[in-house]
Amino acid sequence: MSAVLEARGLTAFYGDAQALFGIDFELAAGEVVAIIGANGAGKSTFMKAVTGLVKSAPEQVRFGGEPIGGLPPAQIVRRGIALVPEGRRLFPSLSVEENLRMGACAGRAGPWNVERIHRLFPILADKRDEPATSLSGGQQQMVAIGRALMSNPKVLLCDELSLGLAPIVIKEIYDALPAICAEGMTIAIVEQDVAMAQRVSQRVYCFQEGRVSLHGPSDALTREQISQAYFGVEAAA
Repeated sequence: MSAVLEARGLTAFYGDAQALFGIDFELAAGEVVAIIGANGAGKSTFMKAVTGLVKSAPEQVRFGGEPIGGLPPAQIVRRGIALVPEGRRLFPSLSVEENLRMGACAGRAGPWNVERIHRLFPILADKRDEPATSLSGGQQQMVAIGRALMSNPKVLLCDELSLGLAPIVIKEIYDALPAICAEGMTIAIVEQDVAMAQRVSQRVYCFQEGRVSLHGPSDALTREQISQAYFGVEAAA
């Protein structure tokens, strides 16, 4: 399959500090790919580089065969890439529905609208007029996902979907994934829970210290391989 989104030799810096060291990554249309790795491995920086929040060279990121590295984030959203950011980053002064409608500012046509988001996450219909940041953490994550979907992207990037959430809420959020994929979505998910990452994806990338330390089919990677790539140590017997 040809890649709809790819990174080639992707580097990223925060001032003089280098955070990514030549990341190679690809995402084929319709895939769900998971990115795992310890804190500080570069996972969120990678997401930010792809979406223009951290600068990169034009040819280091390509979308639909076209170079997009270094483009402003708004242009990248209009082209069809949406980010569910770590920490959700909702607008505290806006209601749930207003936060959702902010996602439609890109003006892209597609299947996702407020009514469709309400069918995906019915609780958001009940909470539509409440301040978004007054909701529980899981409900706020639903708003963040819905806001990203409202831009009708081709590619959805999800950074730490389950971070800080209760297991029952995590299950509810991941249970929505098949319905999102059914609309032809291509998804990359940063996930701390390795077992969950393998369960919901077709392929896994493991990052370590700003580099890809492991890549392969989700159902073929062993515990030992992942432990070595994740921590740089062998798994305990």
